[in-house]
Amino acid sequence: MYKEVTMSRWTIAAAQYAPRHNCVDEHVKHHLHFIAEAASHGCDLVVFPELSLTGPGGTTLPPPPDDLQLAPLLHAAQSRFITVIAGITLQQQKGLALFTPNLSTIRRYPQGNGAGVNPGNKRLTIVDNQADAPELDPEATLFTSSLAVGEQRWRQSISSLQRFAHKYAIAVLMANARSGSALWDEKGQLIVRADKGELLLTGSLGRQGWQGDIIPLG
Repeated sequence: MYKEVTMSRWTIAAAQYAPRHNCVDEHVKHHLHFIAEAASHGCDLVVFPELSLTGPGGTTLPPPPDDLQLAPLLHAAQSRFITVIAGITLQQQKGLALFTPNLSTIRRYPQGNGAGVNPGNKRLTIVDNQADAPELDPEATLFTSSLAVGEQRWRQSISSLQRFAHKYAIAVLMANARSGSALWDEKGQLIVRADKGELLLTGSLGRQGWQGDIIPLG
């Protein structure tokens, strides 16, 4: 069974979560807490910051987690009918892991500058860091950005993401690790932005457009 998602009711969330160690199993448990909370609020999609499942590591990135370690997240996505995008490593580069209710496997992608998402889709459209112009799926209705940046880079990021939303007429959801996660609509208007702390930033798209909310996780 798969929960059909229509554009008349699509609820998304950014999980504001800063990994502080390199224990994948502990990060998985923490992700499950966020996923359960997002599902309880009717979210169809939850996006985590970069390297959320591995932590940042030291001089080199941590090794990629395997399917067995990530299996609880796939089960959660399937049992709660929610799509999950989490931060991982891929052979010494940053990556994204996609868990969806209608796939029995985990899909992995390079992180790039972000990913285009369709409601109910089984894949991501990755925007390349080196590309002059994004090759977004024309049917994509959301662009997601997984970050873990401080204030200076955060200010640069929110400026560029707002311009991206306006230029390409697509809603943008940014999940930043410690603060400032945000959602812009397809006109580049800020819908909701978070302060510091562990929380879910949610956005719901209905007939009146996007509505946002902040859900603390203390």
